[in-house]
Amino acid sequence: MPVSPSGNEEQRAAVITSAKNLFLQENKPKTFIPGSTYIPVTAKVVDENDLAHLIDASLDMWLTAGRYAREFEAQFGKYFGRTTKSLLVNSGSSANLVAVSSLGSPELEKFGMKPLVPGDEVITVAAGFPTTVNPIVQNGWKPVFIDVDAATINALPKLIMEAKTSKTRAVVLAHTLGNPYRADIIADWCKKEGLFLIEDCCDALGATIQDKPVGSFGEYATSSFYPAHHITMGEGGAVMSKDGRLKKIAESIRDWGRDCWCEPGKDNTCNKRFCWKLGDLPEGYDHKYIYSHVGYNLKVTDMQAALGISQLNKVESFIEARRKNWNYLYKGIKSSPTLSKYFTPVEATPETNPSWFGFPLYCNEGLNREKVVSSLEDKKVGTRLLFAGNLTKQPAYKNVDYRIHGDLKNTDRIMKELFWIGVHPALDQVKMDYMLEQLEAVTK
Repeated sequence: MPVSPSGNEEQRAAVITSAKNLFLQENKPKTFIPGSTYIPVTAKVVDENDLAHLIDASLDMWLTAGRYAREFEAQFGKYFGRTTKSLLVNSGSSANLVAVSSLGSPELEKFGMKPLVPGDEVITVAAGFPTTVNPIVQNGWKPVFIDVDAATINALPKLIMEAKTSKTRAVVLAHTLGNPYRADIIADWCKKEGLFLIEDCCDALGATIQDKPVGSFGEYATSSFYPAHHITMGEGGAVMSKDGRLKKIAESIRDWGRDCWCEPGKDNTCNKRFCWKLGDLPEGYDHKYIYSHVGYNLKVTDMQAALGISQLNKVESFIEARRKNWNYLYKGIKSSPTLSKYFTPVEATPETNPSWFGFPLYCNEGLNREKVVSSLEDKKVGTRLLFAGNLTKQPAYKNVDYRIHGDLKNTDRIMKELFWIGVHPALDQVKMDYMLEQLEAVTK
């Protein structure tokens, strides 16, 4: 834990110790009762050390991003194999908004890159979460939807390449449910074609492609710290940038669109605060109030960042547990004649090591997906669909200008036949055996 800026170490330590003891008293392990205790599809895993970090940050009363945020941004960028610090934002959805919006920055021209303009096309998939695609629409660009591979529920490089036209400027894709797509192949192709790549890693923290972390291939990558995800801040997200130039653009969009890069509470980092001449403003206009982008305020509090630091200390054990639980459920289905007849699990993408967010599986012929998930929920086994199913079928996109390359046959199959159950670290063998038993029960 970082050293307190106040110097009142003994008093602070006493408050934190008391809080940790209270947490342990009020959060004792609960007995699992099959059929009565609900098994959520996602669950945050927090302990007394998480609370200790949270309390420590709150005692500073700094409230906005501070010492913990700076530490997290430095550590998290390295986790993704980036040389630049990450940027904390208030959600994974905001991370996508910042990353995608950065592709339209006029600042890109200074670096020999052409910003996206209204009417440009961005290749993506319809089988996913809305806020991967929404920033494309919000920026006036045109989503080009392609189908996914049924086995891995991810887009294949070949189809992405075939969807390119003279208007194509970027590829924006999520690593679905923690199963990576071949971002290495796509990144190499994008570089040759002069396209941008954004990796949405919100469900895939810790996944690798040929031993390289997801999020290390595109111009930008994003992550989420919602309670359902691999680590949590309650709310929160992060943007990882390929280099410092791209980071500065994303940081401006995150911070109201300002041109200034001073940390909160600091002034005149550039040593020429009143010496700038930008836009049509008078010379010497206060740099703190010069805006180079149409931006937002999407920052986090230091209390969120403190929780993130504590969670990041445990991320490897969380990822290991998710993989172990996924493998247990996979073997359980494959080894059962009944389950393997009625359900088909999604497969890991070749040459990758997923960091599973959930356990997705198809209902085979003879099973009605809605009846299956309803029955599982009645038996206290949590379920989820693959988010929007097919975004082009959703009411929100009825009047959106988009293009479909080819057909969306597998996307429609996912919309009708696929669901997923949990693999989070709060599960154990007893709970997973019960989950498998209830899957078998719905087939009878």
